[in-house]
Amino acid sequence: MLLKIDLESERPIYLQIRDQVVAAIARGELAEGERLPSIRQLAADLGVNVHTVHRAYDLLRQQGFLRVRGRGGAVVRRPASSGEPGEFPAEWERRARRLLEEARARGLTRARILARLRELMDG
Repeated sequence: MLLKIDLESERPIYLQIRDQVVAAIARGELAEGERLPSIRQLAADLGVNVHTVHRAYDLLRQQGFLRVRGRGGAVVRRPASSGEPGEFPAEWERRARRLLEEARARGLTRARILARLRELMDG
C-alpha cells in the first residue's frame, strides 16, 4: 500500500491516512482480510509520529474498515452497510450536506455541483 502524505495540507495527517485507506478499499486495491503495515512500520515509512498512525487506524477500526487483532495487526474489512440495502446512512447524509453547503457558499450552482458529482462517479 502506497500512501502519500501532504505535510503542507490543512487536512490532518491521520485523516489523510484514513482517507487513502478507504479509497484503496473502494478501488479494490485493498481486499477484505488483507493485512496493513504495523503502526510502527507505517509511521516509519511515512516519517510521522506513531500516535498519528495509531489515531488513523483507530478511526478506521471505529468506522468498521479495520479489524485489529492484537499481535496479529490490523486487517482490512468491508463494513456492513447500515439500514436497508441501498439506504443512504445518516452520517453520510450529514457529511454530504456539509460539503454541499460549502459548495453553495462558494458560489457553485446546483447544475455545476451535479455535473461534477457525475464526473466523479464515472471517473
